[in-house]
Amino acid sequence: MLKEFKEFAMRGNVLDMAIGVIIGGAFGKIVSSLVSDVLMPPLGLLMGKVDFSSLFINLSGTPQPSLIAAKAAGVPTINYGVFLQATFDFIILAFVIFLLVKQMNRFKKEAPPAPPAGPTNEEKLLMEIRDVLKGKH
Repeated sequence: MLKEFKEFAMRGNVLDMAIGVIIGGAFGKIVSSLVSDVLMPPLGLLMGKVDFSSLFINLSGTPQPSLIAAKAAGVPTINYGVFLQATFDFIILAFVIFLLVKQMNRFKKEAPPAPPAGPTNEEKLLMEIRDVLKGKH
């Protein structure tokens, strides 16, 4: 069983997938930082100095000054600002992956179509018989 597992784990596809997952996780962190640290602050400024990550709906009857205070008090909240941030992360990540796959497909060389196979020996013999029969008429 150990030998079978080793063969499975050492296949090229499994290693490629593992590397892809690791790089994808790191890339996701870069995109999250791009959205939260570079894109969202100017967008929030344009929308009236709004910090998207602190937007929430308080589900309790007690007023809370901030999302951090509400979480510390254990108050139930709907954190739609965090959701918006995650949505922007996803959209940017999906777009970048789309562009990457599009470029990879562009550079990928397609194999030329195989030339049509010539007639088999049986087909050649049948053609010769056909030609002989045509000549007798």
